[in-house]
Amino acid sequence: MSLPSDAFRHLASRPHEPLRTFHPRRAPLSQEREDALRTLWPRYGFSVHDAGSPAPQLPDGALDTVTLFGRSAPVVLEIGSGMGETTAAMAAADPSRDYLAVEAHLPGVANLLVLIDRAGLTNVRIAHGDALDLVRTTLPEQSLDAVHVFFPDPWPKAKHHKRRLVQPAHVGLLLSRLRVGGTLHCATDWVDYADAMLEVLTADPSLENTVDAFVPRPPYRPVTKFERRGLDLGHEVRDLVFRRVR
Repeated sequence: MSLPSDAFRHLASRPHEPLRTFHPRRAPLSQEREDALRTLWPRYGFSVHDAGSPAPQLPDGALDTVTLFGRSAPVVLEIGSGMGETTAAMAAADPSRDYLAVEAHLPGVANLLVLIDRAGLTNVRIAHGDALDLVRTTLPEQSLDAVHVFFPDPWPKAKHHKRRLVQPAHVGLLLSRLRVGGTLHCATDWVDYADAMLEVLTADPSLENTVDAFVPRPPYRPVTKFERRGLDLGHEVRDLVFRRVR
């Protein structure tokens, strides 16, 4: 069985469409990851953009999470799940909730499939593509129990800050899908981005900080290889956990 021809292709942005908050990257796949895509993708994954690899939908076009996960449970949205280690570990420790991981980088999608299979996880599904497009087009209002944004692309150059994920318009979109009482948890190892995140989240009247500023890394968020590399380089990791209050 060959890999889907279009399910993992990123279409170029067209004029007047929202700027992407990620930069698609190409990287070779190991044999194990290719095998995972062939055998596990139909069961655990779907494409945000390719109609040939769709997610289950309700009659109104909204994502049918009950069919997707095979049960009715609170849903956690993981935006940019990277290589999947954090998602797999958190889902394994939190079996009462379902984890929907969205990742644009194909090796990360494939690696998370491998981790799901190894651990026998039943509460993780993967969407390949732009998380904001998924939220914008298929997620119903107040359908999420939590949103996790761990180590998004910092877009460090000032001229690229408009591409950052955590900015008012994007936060407003995410909050519309987060239930009242649900949490938005962000983490970054770029200090200026952390400060910008704090400013944006604090300014939103629908959110309340769970601490005065930055929270120590919660024990439920494991330290990843990516994070350890940053720490080894002297980066300071900062977490923010805000709760939707209205």
